[in-house]
Amino acid sequence: MSRPFVAYLRVYEPLSAFDEPRADLLRAAIARERLDRDQVAAREREVWLKSQLIGAALPGELRDGRPSPNSLRDVLVIDPAEVPTGESACGPGPLVCPLDLRARSAAAMVGFLATAGPALRDAVLTTSAEQVRQKATRVLADLPNGAVHVVSTTWTVPLPWFALVDPAQRHVILAPRADPRRQLYWRSSHGDALRRVERAHDLAVQTFGENGPTKVLADTARWLENFDAGSAVELDYGGLVQLLSDEELVEDTSAEDVHAILDAIEAADPGPVGERFERLREFWAGLARREQLN
Repeated sequence: MSRPFVAYLRVYEPLSAFDEPRADLLRAAIARERLDRDQVAAREREVWLKSQLIGAALPGELRDGRPSPNSLRDVLVIDPAEVPTGESACGPGPLVCPLDLRARSAAAMVGFLATAGPALRDAVLTTSAEQVRQKATRVLADLPNGAVHVVSTTWTVPLPWFALVDPAQRHVILAPRADPRRQLYWRSSHGDALRRVERAHDLAVQTFGENGPTKVLADTARWLENFDAGSAVELDYGGLVQLLSDEELVEDTSAEDVHAILDAIEAADPGPVGERFERLREFWAGLARREQLN
């Protein structure tokens, strides 16, 4: 079965950043059975389907609305040694990234209520919009630091996200397209990622004003500030690798192009900007066309 065509931006925090009793749940999850990155999509799909079968309002909770004990233990784990560092270090390990499926679903519901028209809301919701909003707000308020550890997008990667990573630190794992081991991702220390995104935001303001990519960069910086300074950041193509050939994965220069554009803005040299934007547009337009066909 194909993985969902979803890309992820994740934060892995040291266990010391979590208060009890959640820290105990995370320790138990690590000791019992670690969730591998290539299992994430299947696990998210499983949790969502289970919520539909039992009639839960949100994935990752029981029928009565309480968080499912199992979903609280859904966590990815990496060692600080797996994270390239520049000016800032990570640790101490292990570094953990809770999937936060229940809270992510609540956040998505808040976004749906804010953007969907009345007819669509009436067709989708089984209770009043206000009841749904109150429920989602309560779930989000229960987050220890007020932010989910994972944000995701379908069919594409927001170009501002590439500003967080060092283009040279890309990891490509080639396997058949349907094989979950097929991956493309970057990792960075929290401090390095935050420094890069703040620089990118300052440069974007000069060119784009406060909207568009500048707003994405500002929102991303605010999100990162919720987490421990010893954390790690991961940009993962997730299921998008199924849509790209081996050649496209290996030759993808999206991160290099975004950083070259930022360097050109900083140097007041507009020459490379148009060429790099055109390359980005051509690469990601193919995925955009597939989304439209679906």
